[in-house]
Amino acid sequence: MTELIDPAPRSTAPPCPPGPAAGRVVIVSASVGAGHDGAAAQLALRLSGLGFEVDRHDFLDLVPAGLGQLVSRSYRLLLTVAPAAYQRIYSSTEHAGRPGVFIRLLQRSSHRRLLRALPADTRAVVATYPLAGQVLGRLRRLGRLATPAAVYLTDFSVHPLWVAPGADLHLAAHPVPAEQARGLGAERVEVTGPVVDPRCTPVTADRRRAARARFGLPPDVPLALLVAGSWGVGEVATVAAEVRATGAAVPVVVCGRNRALAERLRAEGVEHAFGWVDDMPGLMHACDVLVQNAGGLTSLEAFACGLPAVSYRCIPGHGLTNAAALDEAGLAPWIRDPAELGAVLAAMVDGPAGRRHRAAGLALHRDAAGPANAIAAVATPAADAPRPLIPTQRRHPAEEDRTPAAPAPHHPVGHPARRPVRRPVRRPVRRLGIAAAALTATAWLTTGGTQLAVAYGGLDAVDASRTDRTYLVVHPPNGERLDDATLRILRAAKAAVSIDAAQAGADPGEVRRLAAAGLTLVNAGYGPPYGTGLVTRRGSLDAGAAALRTATGSTPGYYLSSRDVDALDLGLAAYHHEHLVVPDARINCAAATAPQVKPGQVVLVECGSARAADLTAALRGLLAPRPLPRLGALTTLS
Repeated sequence: MTELIDPAPRSTAPPCPPGPAAGRVVIVSASVGAGHDGAAAQLALRLSGLGFEVDRHDFLDLVPAGLGQLVSRSYRLLLTVAPAAYQRIYSSTEHAGRPGVFIRLLQRSSHRRLLRALPADTRAVVATYPLAGQVLGRLRRLGRLATPAAVYLTDFSVHPLWVAPGADLHLAAHPVPAEQARGLGAERVEVTGPVVDPRCTPVTADRRRAARARFGLPPDVPLALLVAGSWGVGEVATVAAEVRATGAAVPVVVCGRNRALAERLRAEGVEHAFGWVDDMPGLMHACDVLVQNAGGLTSLEAFACGLPAVSYRCIPGHGLTNAAALDEAGLAPWIRDPAELGAVLAAMVDGPAGRRHRAAGLALHRDAAGPANAIAAVATPAADAPRPLIPTQRRHPAEEDRTPAAPAPHHPVGHPARRPVRRPVRRPVRRLGIAAAALTATAWLTTGGTQLAVAYGGLDAVDASRTDRTYLVVHPPNGERLDDATLRILRAAKAAVSIDAAQAGADPGEVRRLAAAGLTLVNAGYGPPYGTGLVTRRGSLDAGAAALRTATGSTPGYYLSSRDVDALDLGLAAYHHEHLVVPDARINCAAATAPQVKPGQVVLVECGSARAADLTAALRGLLAPRPLPRLGALTTLS
């Protein structure tokens, strides 16, 4: 168990003095995961304590035509179903040197809304999201924003989009990200330390005992906390299994809002799997080591709690770069080889390495005054010093014709009342381009993107690929009843039975018999090929659900589908509370020989016009090989 020591006192550096008329600070974050919003909430809390009025805005809401939410959904989709593609995109933007065309259009479309969101008494604007920082910096360069703008770097590594030319100040939690920001061209960077929930205090023996009792955790065994972010992304199940196999610690997993992941982990034997946890500081007090995969706010909270951390099987993009930066800073070792996992965990739980990293994490919070003081200093300049309207730096040539030749009269924020410059020329072509890009992206997400997500087990499709079991779904012969021996085989194989609308309508008694036998029923729509169409087969999901509801009195929880699905199909499935089941392999039950099934697949046994005896023979052939295939129930995947 981690040795507990008395925490050193926090920094006593005096904060900027609060005052009754300190003014207003506006924070622009983004609901992309929870890290950006979490940092914004803590900055708002600290600034309020210094006497400022604080407004918060979501940058995604400031982007017109719903493009902001489209960006968030696309980002989540890539992380969930196509992480390799996200890594390629991240790497390409790292080396591009400037935002891509779509990002620039996204930023420029938000200028007017962001300026309108700033009250007249705003003294400073702070971005905790990189695209918001880019917009603020550009507005400062163009002279359209007279209020100082700061960027708070929530990540421990710095992507080029975090550096906003024109911003007055970049705030970093540690010298490593500060140096990265300077290397990317940031002119004024201050190392202020991180900002986390005030409940993140150094753990003591009493706090640990109380926290373990509160969360129902074992009192006397080492515990490894696995956190998968608010979306529950990454190789969470694999990491939990590997941690458990080392014997160095018992995994405690936080799955965020991914309830399906929490249920799946519990079904696989992970006893301590939580969904969203409001008291993360308390759970950190209960554990001995953090195993993280993204390197964001969770890691900083762990350091404040005195919880040593390691990086392992990180998500692509910022997860990998954050792991490298934390390792470079000496705050969290990055485990790249699974063979080293057990030894590193044991050392972090009860060894000199754990004590060393715990002390380094506590010092990160103890030795810095925090970013709120630096923001307050920017927002309250000396009374005898005029506030600069525009940072003194060279403008891009393309911006010269839109910039006033001389500074305009000072106004706190936004556009001056009577600005001595010509009105900007409206650009309908640009707006048409933005609209076309939005429509194209939306069309792809609702068709091809949906199909890609379902194919990789994303959205609301069951995913067997990360398990070591095979899941059988049987579509029984048309017009034939199954005998009791076949029902027993189906139960032993934990198989589900798919029934199409025609079968349910022709023999509802047989459907009720299958349900009474304890078999999981699956809506097969109109039957093979289990597809949907824009016109002819659009009603298949509704028809199958209605027929099964008439026969059994309840709607099944699953819908058997081909990969030809779109967003409307997902909406209908969600309306009927059905999960999509997309087979990875198909077997004809009338085939002469049954192929060997593979683990990590959903296998459809399709009978069609075959005889019931053919199904019985096919099932016996599938279950005959030695060693026996490990079979799972479909209900454990949802």
